Amino acid sequence: MSETTLPAETTHSHAAGDGIIKPGYDPRLANEDLAPLKNQNWTSYNFFAFWMSDVHSVGGYLTAGSLFALGLVAWQVLIALLIGITIVYFLCNLVARPSQRTGTPYPVASRIPFGVLGANIPAIIRGLIAVAWYGIQTYLASAALIVVALRLDPGLAPWADVDQHGFLGLSALGWLGFGVMWVLQAVVFWRGMEAIKKFIDFCGPAVYLVMFLLAAYLVWKAGWSNLDFNLAEGGKTLTGWPAWQETIIAIALVVSYFSGPMLNYGDFARYGTTFGAVKKGNFLGLPVNFLVFAILVVVTAAATRPVFGEILTDPVETVARLDNTFAIVLGALTFMIATIGINIVANFVSPAFDFSNVAPQKISWRAGGMIAAIGSVLITPWNLYNSPDTIHYTLDVLGAFIGPLYGVLIADYYLVKRQTVVVDDLYTMRRDGTYHYVKGYNPVAIVATAVAAVIGVLVVFLASADVAAFSWFIGAGIAFALYLGLKSQIPVHAPATVPAASPES
Repeated sequence: MSETTLPAETTHSHAAGDGIIKPGYDPRLANEDLAPLKNQNWTSYNFFAFWMSDVHSVGGYLTAGSLFALGLVAWQVLIALLIGITIVYFLCNLVARPSQRTGTPYPVASRIPFGVLGANIPAIIRGLIAVAWYGIQTYLASAALIVVALRLDPGLAPWADVDQHGFLGLSALGWLGFGVMWVLQAVVFWRGMEAIKKFIDFCGPAVYLVMFLLAAYLVWKAGWSNLDFNLAEGGKTLTGWPAWQETIIAIALVVSYFSGPMLNYGDFARYGTTFGAVKKGNFLGLPVNFLVFAILVVVTAAATRPVFGEILTDPVETVARLDNTFAIVLGALTFMIATIGINIVANFVSPAFDFSNVAPQKISWRAGGMIAAIGSVLITPWNLYNSPDTIHYTLDVLGAFIGPLYGVLIADYYLVKRQTVVVDDLYTMRRDGTYHYVKGYNPVAIVATAVAAVIGVLVVFLASADVAAFSWFIGAGIAFALYLGLKSQIPVHAPATVPAASPES
């Protein structure tokens, strides 16, 4: 029996871009959102702005500020941040190449190692992770909105008290703020990738402006001579080998923080005009931008001690303590917008593609995103965020799953397939298709991922917290090595007649 195929080659203008559906594309594997793009129009600035939106968030600020709790001084924190983000830069370039060259999102690129059906495994894992973080980031953004509301009308305070007016662990005002942020993000997402691109082009620079103003104001209030860059808790800093141990852990934490968007970076790299534009945007947005951002965080945190009498590493709390209502409103709204930016790029677009990949004809890109949005409410993220121990284990466990997916993709694309991709075979269920493997699944990729993930999770729960911080590296390394060790067992089919894309020089 011949397989069902989509109509002859068509190009549709769609929310996720203009996808080209060719004759023979199987409807179980293709729709307008998942098909290769006709137009790839993102420049290096768009990727630079993408990373500005991803970095300039409450979560990014807290992550950078929290490294002082490890007992590191300012220059050691800056070294850790710069080395960590440089590693992220190179890892993002690796995962970006297959998607940019083929014009396909991450779940479709995952069909190369996992098989046309097996790719649903990494897609679902990444999608579910994004749902959890989408809820948490929405909650963080709503917290900034509540700061503004309480400043403008202190009489709302009882409605911000979960004990007086609360439901499922969140106050009435909290529910209102969460709902407002939920709707605002959905509106931006629903308008499609072009609207998202314009939004993040605005977000990153806008937040930078406010951060510079905030740092300058606090330094002016404190006086430069009163700044002490020893920001370690209790003023106690580590020296010698213990300090370098904590620096290495800090580097791992930076990589883990970006592991989610790094894995599905192909969802955005597919829009790049050239791979060179992607790399240039990544360089400006990661090492260069992150270094400036890190310096701002250090200077701002150092200035909070003489101004407020204690070190504040939460930008929303810092803004809330200012003695100017306009400044509070401007700062809180800016951080709220920044968090919307990171949430859309890191946790909305990814599950939109991932869930659409599971059932292309039933779940569009927009529908996939809305599934994630609804799921983010059901997990009541404010309860998750209010438990530091749960957050700690969540980060490490997620790293244990994300790492193996990354390791398998890189090992297969660069060392097994040698960057050669038969694009049309990514959308066919034919048994002789390059990525059909065994009934659409590559058992070697699945085994490597499962073994590495199990080992990673065991490390998180059985090893020390310092070792658990490396769960992403452990998972990625084991999966990478296992996949290469078992590559002779990968089922191989006679290549299709469709010409393959040759690797770039």
